[in-house]
Amino acid sequence: MQATIQAIAIDGQAQQLLAACHLPTDDLQDVANDLRLFGCQAGGRLMGLVGLQIHGTDALLRSLAVADAARGQGLGAELLAHAERQAAAHGVHAIYLLTTTAEAFFARRGYCLSERATAPLAIAASRQFCGLCPATAAFMRKRL
Repeated sequence: MQATIQAIAIDGQAQQLLAACHLPTDDLQDVANDLRLFGCQAGGRLMGLVGLQIHGTDALLRSLAVADAARGQGLGAELLAHAERQAAAHGVHAIYLLTTTAEAFFARRGYCLSERATAPLAIAASRQFCGLCPATAAFMRKRL
């Protein structure tokens, strides 16, 4: 799938897609100024999105979500690659993420498991790291 990915706002469609994918939404308004959100629409419907919180040379990848109707077509990989390019363009050297369901997906794309204790301070202080994602979530890193 060749998607047109663009910056999007945190709106009802974004929150609905995140909720449908069982991803956290509780802190979205709190981090709205720090969150860069990118998405792909088809027929006026949000088909996928990904978010980045940049903290200096580190970034927290969050909320990679793809609608059921668009799964299996490569949209998740395209969104992830877009987020990585955006991060690199902003001087990010490493992207971190937490996942409870997509460890294999990210591992295939160069992300490695990391110990939570090695998380940069800004990443470790995020609400996602501190409690929105369970302690059992895989903590992963990719160097750009």
